[in-house]
Amino acid sequence: MRNELAVISHNGQVTSTSISPGLSAPVVNRPSVVAVGTIVWLGSEVMFFAGLFAIYFTLRSTSPELWAAETPKLNVPYALTNTIILVASSFTAQFGVFAAERLQKRRTGPSPLKWGMVEWFFASYALGAIFVTGQVFEYANLVSENVSLASNSYGSAFYITTGFHALHVTGGLIAMLLIIGRAYSVKNFGHKEATSTIVVSYYWHFVDVVWIGLFLVIYVLK
Repeated sequence: MRNELAVISHNGQVTSTSISPGLSAPVVNRPSVVAVGTIVWLGSEVMFFAGLFAIYFTLRSTSPELWAAETPKLNVPYALTNTIILVASSFTAQFGVFAAERLQKRRTGPSPLKWGMVEWFFASYALGAIFVTGQVFEYANLVSENVSLASNSYGSAFYITTGFHALHVTGGLIAMLLIIGRAYSVKNFGHKEATSTIVVSYYWHFVDVVWIGLFLVIYVLK
């Protein structure tokens, strides 16, 4: 749009001239407040799990004989399989993020290549639920071998570190169900829903990385 400006000439006549609008203000791409808040919160979670790792290493350094006697009871191949399942769920969650970024809520065909966010997050939920169930069975087996939370310092360190992680995984599963439910409840899957999907994926990747650290410390570096 062009604006008219009245101008008085030197001979007293009034004329008008057009003024072209100036350049528009530059667009500032600010990061999502929700995403930034989630990253900050995950930073506090990093400190929390760092404290748990410190507890584990401290108890292990003070009771090396106990650790040597208790760690052979761990089923490393079983835990490795469970770890692979959880890591796979991180990949399926990321594929769900890719679908959300292109605003694809549901699948457009039977092939997994055409899945939407909902299908990929259902797959991630199933894999995460299998992981938690597998951990419960591992707990039951260890309790049958007299390794419990109150048995000794090893049992306390093992169940506190892995138990808190299992609670975080359970929280992530609940968040996935909320995201899937939200996708079903809205008529148009938009950028708000995509942002929520991305935020949940941040959390899920975080719990996966934490578990890899726990697996290496507890099962590999016995």
